[in-house]
Amino acid sequence: MYDFKEAYQKLKPILNETNLIYSDYFSELTHNNVYIKPENLQKTGSFKIRGAYNKITKLNDEDKKKGIITASAGNHAQGVALAAKENNIKAVIVMPESTPMIKVDGTLKFGAEVKLFGKTFDESKDYALKLSKEKGYTFIPPFDDPDVIEGQGTIAIEILEDLKPDYILVPVGGGGLIAGIAKCAKTLNPYVKIIGVEPLNAASMQESLKCGEVVKLDSTDTIADGTAVAQVGGLTYELAGDYVDDWISVSEDEILETFIELMEKHKLIAEPSGILSIAASKKVRFFNKNIVCVSSGGNIDMSFISQLINKGLYASGRIHRFKFELQHAPGNLKDLIEVFANAKANIVSIYHDSLAQSSRFKNIKVEVTVETNGKAHLKKLTESLIKEGYLKN
Repeated sequence: MYDFKEAYQKLKPILNETNLIYSDYFSELTHNNVYIKPENLQKTGSFKIRGAYNKITKLNDEDKKKGIITASAGNHAQGVALAAKENNIKAVIVMPESTPMIKVDGTLKFGAEVKLFGKTFDESKDYALKLSKEKGYTFIPPFDDPDVIEGQGTIAIEILEDLKPDYILVPVGGGGLIAGIAKCAKTLNPYVKIIGVEPLNAASMQESLKCGEVVKLDSTDTIADGTAVAQVGGLTYELAGDYVDDWISVSEDEILETFIELMEKHKLIAEPSGILSIAASKKVRFFNKNIVCVSSGGNIDMSFISQLINKGLYASGRIHRFKFELQHAPGNLKDLIEVFANAKANIVSIYHDSLAQSSRFKNIKVEVTVETNGKAHLKKLTESLIKEGYLKN
């Protein structure tokens, strides 16, 4: 049913090479040999071009003539749009109303027609299916389709050509990527272990496997919008159950921290969904193994990058805001500032409000925002403030 090698030969001419990147930083942090598969550097900025192109080139002439339609939070949209352009096919893309503009613009530049509809991917998908019936377009599934899964699985061929991995960590949304990689990797090397990674707030595949059937989550509240899928595919669910060895969930703070680390240590920018596997590498319970983390995409706009940096600095303890009540008397603020100076913490801002309501009439409220070197430095600073009586233990 799946011919990954044939798909790879067809895709090879249109793909960017995304050779494995060895990470000194994450290897030392995890006591493993960690490699990054940077699909965020792929053409269209994500792995999605693989499945979309493989699917579209297999359409018959009549379907190509009618045109195609899909629903996507962004990355699949760009893959479909480019594949349609390469094959001279009309493409209509339905995207959620909250889709970042970089993904909308990236889709439009390939000549596709974009319709923004719905608050979630699932609402966009329902609308796309409706238009498909009305207009006669062929619907290109984002993940639950053999040809799409076959295309995504070609990533495993490249990984195994570069390295003999013990583990491959894969981000999971609808399941097309992990289904393809797991099936292909196990076919080529049955000893390699596959670990699926989901956001803690959108773990739809793990919930389905736990329940023994595909279920739909009530919400998918995560910054990893590319994997915010409430209901996985039936086909991807079956393949994940058969071929995936283990699962890891990562929190929003863990995604944010890893976003900062990836930028600082490797000068790579990946979207939150693309960071899941790297964040998960810090939670594995084995050592001295070859681990490949698939960074699935990097389509992210500048304003969102700015938000992620600021939130990531807070999540990693690099920026912290303390709140105090001080007795309104000369020298008290100076004494507090000296504690920060002695701890080598750089003060970013001080907010001093003598009019704000406080626990005692003569007290004033003070907020101090500081820069630290990370969680260990923040812990020492906090201990100093407790020792001096400014914070309670």
